[in-house]
Amino acid sequence: REEKAIDVLAKIQANGKVDDPLVIAEWEEITTVLAAERDALKGWRKFIKNGMWRRTFAGTSVQAWQQLSGANVMTYYIVYVFDMANLSGNTNLISSGVQYALFIIFTTVTFFFVDRTGRRPLLIYGAIGMGICMFVVGGVLGTYGTYIPGGVDGNLNVIRQVTGHPAHVVIAFSYLLVIVYALTLAPIAWVYAAECWSLETRATGMALASVANWLFNFAIGLFLPPGFHNISWKLFIIFGTLCFGASIQAYFTYPETARKSLEEIERLFSKGGPKPWKTRPGDSLLDQKVAEVQEAQIKGESTTGRMGSLGHKELAA
Repeated sequence: REEKAIDVLAKIQANGKVDDPLVIAEWEEITTVLAAERDALKGWRKFIKNGMWRRTFAGTSVQAWQQLSGANVMTYYIVYVFDMANLSGNTNLISSGVQYALFIIFTTVTFFFVDRTGRRPLLIYGAIGMGICMFVVGGVLGTYGTYIPGGVDGNLNVIRQVTGHPAHVVIAFSYLLVIVYALTLAPIAWVYAAECWSLETRATGMALASVANWLFNFAIGLFLPPGFHNISWKLFIIFGTLCFGASIQAYFTYPETARKSLEEIERLFSKGGPKPWKTRPGDSLLDQKVAEVQEAQIKGESTTGRMGSLGHKELAA
């Protein structure tokens, strides 16, 4: 069914022109990826052997960092934070609702620049931005906060409170953290986790990534209330430090996957692949192959025959 596959590809990409450079280049890429996936090991070993551990580590760790960034402090427990900022009653509830509106708005905004900007900058600078916000909130609470022995309004999980301008700073940077999170780690962690897998491992790989996300979500949810009670403002310092840890790991271990072909992503995570910090959006191998095919056609070489023989060879493997 090779000829039918090529015909369908040509209709999708080039109005039925089988000898179009894009069709030929993409067919070569498809057959190369299929051949590599046929050689993959079976069972759980395919997530570890032959360099696949790099993809597994990237897909699961980016989801873990989404939770370890401390974003849930400003989503699940934003009411506690605003209690510390001297808000109460309906004012606290309305102010808490605002951050959910910000979340929706700025996550939607990401759609318009995510492919142009790339994944690495958003993961790296997003984590740094969140870390700065965490340090500011924790620093203000630690420096200007007043210890409340019985807890604010009897809530023993909220034992520190600020008023006046320091309270305004806490509120402002809480909102800013949510905005940064919505623009970066919140959506990009899911995008990156999906892109780092091969076609064969993507479904199970995303399941592993989701497990990592929800395991850390569950752990953080259990940790936060006693954390507020026992270490109070220091909780924000811990999450700020973790955010900077996330940015460091993203810089050194996450190659750029934006606008990359499947074949190139395979190479990015291979042992001899480029260093993650030297990768950038685009520069797809598919574009290079199209240029090579166009050059061959200018020289009068038979690219159609070459495509057919390549397909037969790969499919017979």
